[in-house]
Amino acid sequence: MEVLKKKYIVDSNNKRIAVQIPIDTFKQIEELLENHGLVQLMKTNEDQPLTLEEAKSYYDSLDKAK
Repeated sequence: MEVLKKKYIVDSNNKRIAVQIPIDTFKQIEELLENHGLVQLMKTNEDQPLTLEEAKSYYDSLDKAK
């Protein structure tokens, strides 16, 4: 497993309040989460599971956090 390179951002009390990761790492994490979400959508109705295209279409219709 790859070591996650990260930098912590701390407040004036030296308490960790945020983390920075390389953009490529973030994109990999984002893709993994989206793929996991698509698989979960496909499994939602086990009697009639969604096809990959149906799951992608449904996912695209959802409101995304900005």
